[in-house]
Amino acid sequence: MSAPAAVHAKTARDIALDVIRAVNTDDAYANLLLPARLRRAGLSTPDAALATELTYGTLRRSGYYDRVIELAAGRSIDRIDAPLRDILRLGTHQLLSMRVPPHAAVNEAVQQAKSSGKRSGTGFVNGVLRSIARVDREEWQHRVLGDSADDDSRLAVLHSHPSWVVSALRDVLDADGQGSELTYLLEADNAPPKVGLVALPGLADRDGDLAPLPHTEFSPLGVVLSGGDPLDVSAVAAGRARVQDEGSQLAALALSRARPVVSGEKWLDMCAGPGGKAALLAAEAAIGGAHVTANEVVPARAQLVRNALEVLPGDPVVVEGDGRRFSDQPGAYDRVLLDAPCTGLGALRRRPESRWRKQPSDVEALVPLQRELLDAAIAATAVGGLIAYVTCSPHLAETREVVADALARHPGLRAVDTPAVLDEVTAGSLSRAKVGDAVQLWPHRHGTDGMFIALLSKNA
Repeated sequence: MSAPAAVHAKTARDIALDVIRAVNTDDAYANLLLPARLRRAGLSTPDAALATELTYGTLRRSGYYDRVIELAAGRSIDRIDAPLRDILRLGTHQLLSMRVPPHAAVNEAVQQAKSSGKRSGTGFVNGVLRSIARVDREEWQHRVLGDSADDDSRLAVLHSHPSWVVSALRDVLDADGQGSELTYLLEADNAPPKVGLVALPGLADRDGDLAPLPHTEFSPLGVVLSGGDPLDVSAVAAGRARVQDEGSQLAALALSRARPVVSGEKWLDMCAGPGGKAALLAAEAAIGGAHVTANEVVPARAQLVRNALEVLPGDPVVVEGDGRRFSDQPGAYDRVLLDAPCTGLGALRRRPESRWRKQPSDVEALVPLQRELLDAAIAATAVGGLIAYVTCSPHLAETREVVADALARHPGLRAVDTPAVLDEVTAGSLSRAKVGDAVQLWPHRHGTDGMFIALLSKNA
């Protein structure tokens, strides 16, 4: 009886390529798939960090790398077989954005081509990557930008964003007289984000359970994880602390801490999946004796919300359905969080593949839904109650214009001074976030996702 064949242990490059392929072929989400693959492979901390940089770095800058590959290969990127295309992108990232010796990057890519069943393409991969390696980074930039028609096109290629996204972000910054910051924002979108943790009130204490991790700059509940698997932190493994961007923490705290909680209040999270903000709201509500209902329209995401709330006190309830149906429950809730479905342009650094999946038509489709959901939130809020309209997008059509439209159509609705509320929450440390009565957070200014937060009160 022959010995069983040895199982090939997955390397950091193997895992990165697997995830990149799943993203490009199956519309997978790297931020969900990669952690699971890393745990399954049992990589060391340095190798896990390498796989993470290879994956996210390649996905973030694939637009730029595609142009380099086209010039080196002498053919359109669409004419290169998809498996070889992903291998070339991964190799190009190592050659142009990492300190990987060229021979190592090329040889590993050739081996990946062989292992992928594309032995006939190994010579092609070898030739293209060697051509790229012979030209320094600055010269590649010069060649890539040579045919850019205008400034936005140039920035789109150089910083690997779709042109329409660059224009939309420029419009937001220009609206505040800060158009000169556009390059810094695009650079921040391509930088690895910090991993934030939040200590759920009543369940964990950041100075005890999360010590000695450094505090976040703004959130009174947050810390920053410098590296490693968050599940190695015992409070995270037990569900008493969660992975959550600081901007998301502030969005939930703006609603929960805008005024003292009165026992018996009813709170609603209208679009709760996957449950991060709902968990923080439920923890805050339980301390004050309020009750939380979390709604999610997608069943699979509703289950994620149930999982997120499983250890929370106060018996939070999870329901499923279209959030617009809450217009049939007039005045039922004292506080409503509407974390509206959006393009996610504020989280491009965290979900690098999303920039290539969104189109201007997505904005056109989402804005009517956002307005209808906000109408439902207003209807479901009791007189004297509070609404938090939140998006992880700074796009003007999804943020300020939605709020302005609601204020114009609902005479009893008033804008709350959200910057003043967050000044209290952050002990006055949050700066350059005020946009009228709302708050706009930015990756390049605040190190958070680009969250828009507007508090509204229903006065009649």
